[in-house]
Amino acid sequence: MSQAATKRVVHPYYPVDLVLDHYVPNTFTMKDTLIVLFSAFGSIAVGALILSYQRRQSTLKGLGNQLTFLWYAMCGFIHFFLEGYFGVYHRTLAGDQFFLAQIWKEYALSDSRYLSSDSFVLIMERITAFAWGPLAFYTAYAMYFNTPGRHVAQLIISLGQIYGCVLYYLTTMVEGSPHCDPHPYYYYFYFGFFNIFWMVVPSILMSNSIKHLYRAMKVVHQQETAGVKAKKFK
Repeated sequence: MSQAATKRVVHPYYPVDLVLDHYVPNTFTMKDTLIVLFSAFGSIAVGALILSYQRRQSTLKGLGNQLTFLWYAMCGFIHFFLEGYFGVYHRTLAGDQFFLAQIWKEYALSDSRYLSSDSFVLIMERITAFAWGPLAFYTAYAMYFNTPGRHVAQLIISLGQIYGCVLYYLTTMVEGSPHCDPHPYYYYFYFGFFNIFWMVVPSILMSNSIKHLYRAMKVVHQQETAGVKAKKFK
C-alpha cells in the first residue's frame, strides 16, 4: 500500500487522533455558516411572531404566551429538520457539503462526537428530532388553538429537553471534554451558550405546566370530593 493511501486525513477536530478519513473542509466560512443559520432562525421567528400577533387577542394573550409559541415553533424546526438531518446522515456528515451538513461540521468544532457517530449523541439526537420535534410543533399548535393537551405536551417535551441536555453535557465533561476544542470561543460559545437555552427555557416552561396541571387536578379533586359528600347526604 502506498504512503499516500495510508496517510491520515488532516482535520481541525478534537481529539487530534480522531480518524475522519472522509472529512472534507467546508466551503462556507464560519461567518457564512453563522449568517445562514441566524438568517434561517430569523425567518422562522418572524413567521411565528406574525402568527402569534394574529391570535394576540384570543389564545395567545400576553407577551409570555407569544414568546412561548415562538419557542416551540423554533424548537420544531431545529429539532426536526436540523437535528433530523444529523440523525439520518451522521455517517457521511464529515464529507457532506450540503448547507445543513456544513452547519454541523462548524458546530462539531465544539464537539466532534457529531462527526464520529458517537452512540450516545446519535440516539439522543434521533429522539430529539423524531420525538421532540413533532411534539414541539404539536405544542405550538395546541397553544395556537387553545387545546387541552397543551400543558401535557409542554411538560413532556420540557422534561425531555432538560434530561437530554444534562446528559449531553455530562457524558463528555466527566471525561474532561476530550471531544471539545479548548478555545474559549468554541467551548463556551458553541458548546456552552448554544445549548444552555434547552435547560433554562424548558425549566421555566415545565414549572409553568406543573402549576397549571396541579390547579386543574385540584379542581377535579374538589369536584369529586363534593360529589362523594353529596351522595352521602342523599
